[in-house]
Amino acid sequence: MEEKRVALVTGGSKGIGRACCRKLSKDGYHVAIHYRSKREEAEKVAEEIGDCSLYHADLGQEPDCLDLMKNIKADHGRLDVLVNNAGVSLNKLLAFSKATDFEAIMNTNFRSVFLLSKAAYRLMLRKKSGSIINIGSVVSSTGNSGQTLYTASKGALTSFTKSLALELGSAGIRCNTVAPGYIKTDMTGEIPEELQQKALENIPLGHFGEPEDIAKAVSFLASNDSAYITGTTLHVNGGLYLN
Repeated sequence: MEEKRVALVTGGSKGIGRACCRKLSKDGYHVAIHYRSKREEAEKVAEEIGDCSLYHADLGQEPDCLDLMKNIKADHGRLDVLVNNAGVSLNKLLAFSKATDFEAIMNTNFRSVFLLSKAAYRLMLRKKSGSIINIGSVVSSTGNSGQTLYTASKGALTSFTKSLALELGSAGIRCNTVAPGYIKTDMTGEIPEELQQKALENIPLGHFGEPEDIAKAVSFLASNDSAYITGTTLHVNGGLYLN
């Protein structure tokens, strides 16, 4: 009997990460749910989907990243899908940004992806197959005033994904980015109503997306339906940005 496929979703306790955990579970994966601070929320997701494992780690810290992957290897001995979803945002003009802000956002949004992807590659290489899916952002393509550091971290993520796809393709491992636009999450819920209405005016479909919209894109890139797709950025934004 073939072993059950394993998918790791970072930041899986809420929002887009939670939706990805639910969808991948429905797709038949054993889901490894990573969380940093929302243990109760992570436990709710775990109770809902059943076949899963919970892992706590602060991905802004290198030892935590390495320990997370060691635990995945020890517990499951394989990894078929890695969804690098965990990230932090920062709304601050460059003039007021500090070096510590840069370090904090790059450590979580980019360095963790580097560390986890490197470790995932070693696990996926055993079966010469796998899918690494990085959650980027539309602002890495459009830019966004007041988010210079955040957009830089997501831009680095997109470039990293393209190069990684070139390096890992011969090993049968695919690497892609999903770039959400305005999605209904806690993060976008903090945007003032006036700015939300202004954003809606620039979205041809006329509404914000749902976390499930991103989860469906992740599911597609994890599946054999996308077997010939690597190194690409899949924009899910209602037409806000057309590439």
